[in-house]
Amino acid sequence: MSPNHQMTLDLLPLLARQASLSPTSQLRTYPTSRELQEQISAHGASIIFLDATSDPERALKCIADAAALDGGIPVVAMLSGDDSSLILRCLRQGASEFLVEPFTPEQIEAAMGKIARLNPSTAKRAKVYMMAPAKGGCGATTIATNLAWQLKRHGLKQVLLADLDPLAGTMSFLLKIKGTFSFLDVLHRSGDIDDDLWRAMITAQNGVDVLLSPENPGEGQSDLADATPVIEYARYHYDVAILDTNNVYGRWNLSQAQAADEVLLVTTNELPALQAAQRSLAYLQRNQIGRWKTRIIVNHYDRGNGLDQDVIGTALDSDIFHVLPADGDAVQKALMDGKLIQPGSTLGRGVRELSDRLCGREQKSQKSASLASSLMSLFSRSTS
Repeated sequence: MSPNHQMTLDLLPLLARQASLSPTSQLRTYPTSRELQEQISAHGASIIFLDATSDPERALKCIADAAALDGGIPVVAMLSGDDSSLILRCLRQGASEFLVEPFTPEQIEAAMGKIARLNPSTAKRAKVYMMAPAKGGCGATTIATNLAWQLKRHGLKQVLLADLDPLAGTMSFLLKIKGTFSFLDVLHRSGDIDDDLWRAMITAQNGVDVLLSPENPGEGQSDLADATPVIEYARYHYDVAILDTNNVYGRWNLSQAQAADEVLLVTTNELPALQAAQRSLAYLQRNQIGRWKTRIIVNHYDRGNGLDQDVIGTALDSDIFHVLPADGDAVQKALMDGKLIQPGSTLGRGVRELSDRLCGREQKSQKSASLASSLMSLFSRSTS
């Protein structure tokens, strides 16, 4: 809420980086108490970012009105300068946190962290990963499919695997399953979706819920612009969600990248794929999806065919998050059997390691190994 157009322009790109703050609505005036309640009901608002500088007295009244609503709505007061007196007045009226221009991602993250601690109901559950290939044939769908089951090893009981590729979704083929509904049905019924309806639209497969793409390629594609209804439902009902997409381009895919916590961009070490990865990264940056949110995964890695791992990071001007080896035999067997890649295969172990890294387990195990090595070294010295 702000009558200051420039303040709104400065804030919105930063909010777009926070998956839990999507979607957003703008109000260019300070509402009355009744108007505030109507706006919150109409948009289902859970957090208010309020310009406290343009008209402090009216802003303070809005903060008090928000705090007086049933359950209270957290308010983040926005200021054009470090005005300690105004900050104190905002806090006394019930503001949960404040931001001071120039706004930064660090300020937003700190404010959201505090609000989540004070208001657990505003903290959404699921971690959302968008899996996107730099170009066709990079194996993103195969990784997404197998990663979903690997993540369950980390105690993530409710996992969603969503095939959001409207043109060439192959999840049903890989898993040899057929569903009656697709993500299009979820979008069409997003206004009245409930648990029973959702259960009818997904296909349960060995403990993972799978949301399929339409069977008819391109069905409804011209109308696709916003995947937020699917993603927001997943946030409240799952522990983790993996979105399988066909690329990063266009409004449909950008809406996923903006709402996701992390974008997993899959490439190979071949030159055409790496050029496509460069273009994908540039496109995401032009649309306010920063490098900090994007992780590079190199699939089908073959040292004798394409660039070496050390050179890829330099070519993409980005760190390589994970490398998966070429293992055509394991992929082919999984495709023929309609099953997951064998966990004991080279690629199966690679996907397992990827899930460990995403869950922060690899770093812990490395620290433990380092500590054990240090202790063994100390023991050896003491007994020699």
